[in-house]
Amino acid sequence: MMMIDHLSAALGRIAPSATLAMSGRVIDLKSQGIDVIGLSAGEPDFDTPDFVKDAAIQAIRDGMTKYTAVDGIAPLKQAIIAKFKRDNNIDYSPKQITVNSGGKHTLFNALVATIDVGDEVIIPAPYWVSYPDIVQFAGGTPVIIMATAAQNYKITPDQLNAAITPKTRWLILNSPSNPTGAAYDAEELKALGEVLLKHPHVMLLSDDMYEHIWYAPKPFATMLQVCPALYDRTLTMNGASKSYAMTGWRIGYAGGPAWLIKAMADLQSQSTSNPCSISQYAVLAALKGPQDFLRERNKAFRERRDLVVAMLNDAPGLSCPTPEGAFYVYPDATGVMGKKTPKGKIIQTDADLIDYFLDEYRVAAVHGGAFGLSPGFRISYATSADILKEACLRIQAACAALT
Repeated sequence: MMMIDHLSAALGRIAPSATLAMSGRVIDLKSQGIDVIGLSAGEPDFDTPDFVKDAAIQAIRDGMTKYTAVDGIAPLKQAIIAKFKRDNNIDYSPKQITVNSGGKHTLFNALVATIDVGDEVIIPAPYWVSYPDIVQFAGGTPVIIMATAAQNYKITPDQLNAAITPKTRWLILNSPSNPTGAAYDAEELKALGEVLLKHPHVMLLSDDMYEHIWYAPKPFATMLQVCPALYDRTLTMNGASKSYAMTGWRIGYAGGPAWLIKAMADLQSQSTSNPCSISQYAVLAALKGPQDFLRERNKAFRERRDLVVAMLNDAPGLSCPTPEGAFYVYPDATGVMGKKTPKGKIIQTDADLIDYFLDEYRVAAVHGGAFGLSPGFRISYATSADILKEACLRIQAACAALT
C-alpha cells in the first residue's frame, strides 16, 4: 500500500520552536503533579489591563464580530500612526501600516513577500529562534553575525559591513533583544545605519517588540529616529503582546514602505485574512488609553532583573551580564562546560546543562544553541520575585553540585 506522507521541502527547512518545546515539557511535568519552575516562556505574568478587556467586551456587545479589512481596521491604523509619531517621531500614512496576527506573523509576511532563493538575511546572534527558520522557509539564507557577551551581545559596524554581500536582502535588528535583553542606544544605531547607507540594496527590519521594557539610562531609540534616510527601506515592527501583556490576543503591527505593506496584505489575504476583529478593538484601546501602567510594570521588571542577575552571578561557573531591556537574561555557561553531574554525566553542551537543570532541579530554561550562541541559556524573569528567587537557588545548587 502506498504511504501518503510526503511533506514539502519548505517544511523541511524549519524546526519546531525550542522555546515552545520547552514550555510544552513544563506543561507536561506540571500535569503530572511535579513541582517545576518554568522560566522558558517569553510571556509577562501581568494581566491585560482592565480598560483593554472592557473595550474588547464592548466591541463584542456592539457586534464588531465580522470580517474586517485584510490588514487592519482604519481606527486601529490611525492609532498605530499616532503611536509611531508620539513615541518614535516617525510619520506614516494608513497605506504604510499593516496589522497582523502577532509579531511573528508580521515577520513572516515581510520575509516571505520579499525573499527569493539565494537571497541572504543578516541576523545577529543570539537571535530570536524564529528569525532564521522563517528566512529558510522563504528560501533565503541566514547569515549569522556573532555578538558575544564580551561585546554586550551587540554587533559592531565593522561586523555588519563585512557580512553584507550583493545577495543581502535584509538586516534584522531586535532591540531590546530576545533573548539577551541587549539594547542599542542612539549612537550605536546611527553607526550601524551609516553602514546600511553605503549599501542601498539592503533593507532593515527593526523589531521593536520590547520597546517599553527598557532600563538603559539613555532613552529608547529606533533606527528611523537616528537615521531617517533609511525611511524608504525600513520596516518598523511592534505589537501589543509584551508591553500590554496581550500575548494571547495575537496582534502585531508595522510601518514601512507602501509597496511592501501592500505585498504583505496580498499575502495575508490568501493566508489568515484579517486578524481577530475583537483583538483589534482591544489593541486600539491599548494604544489610545492611559500608558502610565507601563512605567509601574517596568519598575517591577527591573527589580526582578537585578535579583536574577545577582543570584546567577553567584552560581559557580556562570557569568550573567546585566541586560538593558526586555525580560530575559542570557548567562554565559562556559565555566560549567566539561563538568560532571552527581549522576556521572558530563555537561558537554548547554543543551545538556538545561536538561540537568530540568531533570534534577526542576527549573526550565532554554539552551543557547536554540538562539545561535553557545554555551549559554535564556531565562525569562517575567514572573514573581519569590518564584525567581527559588529558581535561582535551585540553579545555584545545581551548579555547585557539578565537579
